[in-house]
Amino acid sequence: MLRMLKKMDGVILFVMLLLMIISVFAIYSGTQTDANLANHHVKTMYFYVAGFIAVLVIGLVNYKLYVKYAFYLYGLGIILLILANVLGSSINNANGWLKLGENFSFQPAELFKMILILFLAHLIVKRQRGTLKFWRDIVPIGCWAFIPFALVMAQNDLGNALGYVVILAAVFWIGNMRLKHALIALAIMGVAFFGFVKAYTFYHDEVFTFLEKIKREHWAERIDPWLVPEKATSKASWHTKNAGLAIGSGGIIGKGYLQGTSVQSGRVPYTYSDSIFVVIAEEFGFVGASVLILLYFILIHRMVLIALACRDRAGPVIIVGIIGMLLYQVFENVGAFLGLMPLTGITLPFISYGGTSLLINMACIGVVMSIKLYGQEEDDELLMGEQQPRLSERLWNMLKKEKSAV
Repeated sequence: MLRMLKKMDGVILFVMLLLMIISVFAIYSGTQTDANLANHHVKTMYFYVAGFIAVLVIGLVNYKLYVKYAFYLYGLGIILLILANVLGSSINNANGWLKLGENFSFQPAELFKMILILFLAHLIVKRQRGTLKFWRDIVPIGCWAFIPFALVMAQNDLGNALGYVVILAAVFWIGNMRLKHALIALAIMGVAFFGFVKAYTFYHDEVFTFLEKIKREHWAERIDPWLVPEKATSKASWHTKNAGLAIGSGGIIGKGYLQGTSVQSGRVPYTYSDSIFVVIAEEFGFVGASVLILLYFILIHRMVLIALACRDRAGPVIIVGIIGMLLYQVFENVGAFLGLMPLTGITLPFISYGGTSLLINMACIGVVMSIKLYGQEEDDELLMGEQQPRLSERLWNMLKKEKSAV
């Protein structure tokens, strides 16, 4: 076991340690003025300890087992999503939280990100080598991904639902999707996006009335400051406007730790979770924010190197899926406060407070470590539900080959 632990990627583990330090200090800064949140930085340390244990335990198990039994994980995940729809409680307009006791709750939608990556890798690997066929491969795989997407959308969780779409797109890309299919998909998404922007801005009042009827008016409150700021209410623009001012006031080197005026005065909400990037940008400035982005870059770079060194098909698919998931969360979270994306409530990976999100992300790092340890084995050792020849059958085949050669 010690020999296997030494083979794990030390750079990734060091980056995770640095992210833990940044997270704990940033959460403390964002919660010190609120007595109800006073121990969140301590809880984060506990979550990180559990996360590092998960990295080691998951990393020591051959990831091919996760891929082999991914169908059962998928079924379990769907059951949890259904339970969250029926029995889940609501936090920040999302209805997908399952409570385990009085002090602990978790979000199945976060867990399903990892499950979806493993399940899509399972489906991709079971296909024969070569490009993915549209009707035989892309459509069926897309249908499998649409089921959790629909369930999470029903939970009023647009951020995580879009994360599934990004994961699917990343897996299709690494799974050798035909270029013409990729170009057609990009064209459709481009037309749909610009059509949505045009329709939303031109028929804004009608869209807002419709969202009110279906009790989704908070979607408009998040989209308005991004697309039509002149029509956004003061309530809708309060979060992003103050966050942008706080980021800008941080300058090059920031105002100093615990000295962020917007953060410490409470003008920016959710500074311990969704808005934690604002804490870093205001108190440590452009330099601090750049260091954080650099750590993400190093983390993803190491993942890419592990994927390139992997000799089977499942490993790279899993890693690209994880990279897509992390990039989406970082770009969405940071971009929302820079005016590039709408505010969807997505947490900043490894930095924001949240036990479910952190543990799932750490578990994904554990899978990456497993690929680092076991990714040198050939594809034929990956059992994807196909019965392998018994030893006696293989010996008999060898004898037949030798006999025919004579």
